[in-house]
Amino acid sequence: MNRRKIILNLCTSLDFFIEGANGEIDWCFIDQDYSMTEFLGKIDTILFGRKSYEQLIELMPEGFPGKTRVVCSNNPDYAPQDVRVIRGDLKTEVASLIQESGLDIWLFGGSVLASAMLEEGLIDSLMISVHPLLLGKGKPLFPDLLSRVPLELTDCRTFSTGLVQLYYSVLHS
Repeated sequence: MNRRKIILNLCTSLDFFIEGANGEIDWCFIDQDYSMTEFLGKIDTILFGRKSYEQLIELMPEGFPGKTRVVCSNNPDYAPQDVRVIRGDLKTEVASLIQESGLDIWLFGGSVLASAMLEEGLIDSLMISVHPLLLGKGKPLFPDLLSRVPLELTDCRTFSTGLVQLYYSVLHS
């Protein structure tokens, strides 16, 4: 059995913020598909940090129907309905998750979880949708990344809106 891959897929401004100064994400384009139907066909599990999950449910209470939702949280009392919660050692828990049968896993966010997973070598690829605007301030893409992570560009897609999708493989040593 092949191990499942973890794909970080998120939106960023051209100055690499994933949220505005007040947590806003209203600048993310939703006027067309932007390869999401294709992407959603390749995954069956979505991995979230707690804050990212709560933001998603606030915006989209139905979440992504048919997808298993997994939330990383150290809060022992955190137990949302119909969600698997990962607690404890991130590397051990995610290593177990990727050994389960199924399609690939979408790492939805947030930035702290993404940084930690990159540090642990748990992310296989990145799909970054760069929006053609500068926010100036906000939440940076990888605020807690402590070391270099070599990447290889595998694809680049452009859209009529000026959005550019960058696809990278993480080069694990």
